[in-house]
Formats: sequence, C-alpha cells, structure tokens
Amino acid sequence: MTPLDQPTVALTGEVRMPLLGFGTWQLTGQDAYDAVRAALDVGYRHIDTATMYGNEAEVGRAVRDSGIDRSELFITTKLPPDRVGQERATIEQSLAELGTDDVDLWLIHWPPAAHESLLTWREMLAARSANLTRAVGVSNYSTGQIDELIQATGEAPAVNQIRWSPALYDPQRLAENSERGIALEGYSPFKSSDLTDPVLVRIAEAYGVTPAQVVLRWHLEHEIVVIPKSVTPERIASNFDIFGFSLTPEEVAEIDALGG
Repeated sequence: MTPLDQPTVALTGEVRMPLLGFGTWQLTGQDAYDAVRAALDVGYRHIDTATMYGNEAEVGRAVRDSGIDRSELFITTKLPPDRVGQERATIEQSLAELGTDDVDLWLIHWPPAAHESLLTWREMLAARSANLTRAVGVSNYSTGQIDELIQATGEAPAVNQIRWSPALYDPQRLAENSERGIALEGYSPFKSSDLTDPVLVRIAEAYGVTPAQVVLRWHLEHEIVVIPKSVTPERIASNFDIFGFSLTPEEVAEIDALGG
C-alpha cells in the first residue's frame, strides 16, 4: 500500500489525516529512533509524538534519515499542561527538535485549569494562523470542555484524542464529536482490549489475521484514527498490515457490543 492509498479523515481546510498512525508514548532515545524508522520503512506516514514524551528529537532524526519527503508525512505533537502560558515557545521548541517548519497537528495534551483553557486554545489558534501548525485540536477533553472552546471562539478542535478501544466503545461520545465536525483519535487500542475474547478470535480466524489487527481495523471501519505503538519490528509491521481485509457491518456491531 502506498501512502496515497491509505485512508484518511478530512480535518480543517485541505488537511487530511491518515486513519492509521504510529504512536511513540514511552519510546525514548535509541528505541524511539529505531521504532519510528521501522514504522516509516513499513509504510506509516502518520507519526504521533508529544513534548511530554521527550522524544521529539529522535522522531525528527528518524524522519530525516528515512529520506521520505516531509510533504508525505503527517506529524502530530502536543502541548503539556505545565507549559500553559508558554504556548508559542513550546511549539517553536517542538519544531526545532523535530527539524520541521511546521507540524500537521498540535494538540492540548490534557485540559488545563478551567480558567486557563480558553487562553490556551486562543494561543493554539494563533499558532495555526502563524503557520506553525496546519491544524489544532485537543486530547482527553470531554464534550462539555470542547463546547466551552467552541462557544467562546466559534472554532471547534479538529481532533479530540482520547483513550479508545472496543471495550471503551461509546457511541454517544463518538456521535457528539462527529456532530461538531471533530475527528476522534484513539490511543492505547490494546491496553483495555481482551485479545483472547471469543468474538475477536473468531473474526480474526475468519480473515487469517490476528485479534490485534481486527481491533485496529475496527477503528478504521468507524473512521476513528488509531495510533498503535510498539518497539518490535514484527509487531510494527503487523499493526500496519490491516488494509487487506475489511469487516462487515455485522462484525463491527459485534465488536461494538464488547463495550456494553
């Protein structure tokens, strides 16, 4: 599968975000560099990092060493809660570490204190206006917290990145984000998944894939962005190999019911 063939979701303007990305939480040093290089070699073109992860320099070096043109990549980073009031300096430091003129998506990593949330959101919008990021969004926000931003600025986050898996399936939350034009992005897809669940095992066997691949494919069927992470080259490759099969609506519904 070429990068142009990978499914994407439309964000603001002409920005399109690949539905499958590579997560880098808890990856540091040489492990982070090696894992991102392996992911890029396999075909991932969406890399998720954060200031809090302490690996932006390694991610940037892996991107440069891959030889892949920056225009073919989607890079996300995030503003940590302890950098409220230092938004511009933080994004500029992130860009320097990553070795790029802009990122494709910048997220507020965790909601700051209520009285700071709107100020931070305005700074995110200002960074977008300054072409330091192509899109801005949030992470770990409730619908109510998102509505406060929208009501104050008329601008909805492009993305809300939250913990997500079949066991955490919440159709109401998914609908609330969709109604506001917000793409839902799930992290830690396997952490709360029982990969020995009979439903996942049966569906996986039917397609000759693994239960983990079924979980990732389920995200794509819902048009939910998903960012699995691994340091194992074989697992990195397996997590990317989810484009050769698709789930039926009935199978999707069965997996949805695991969150019941």
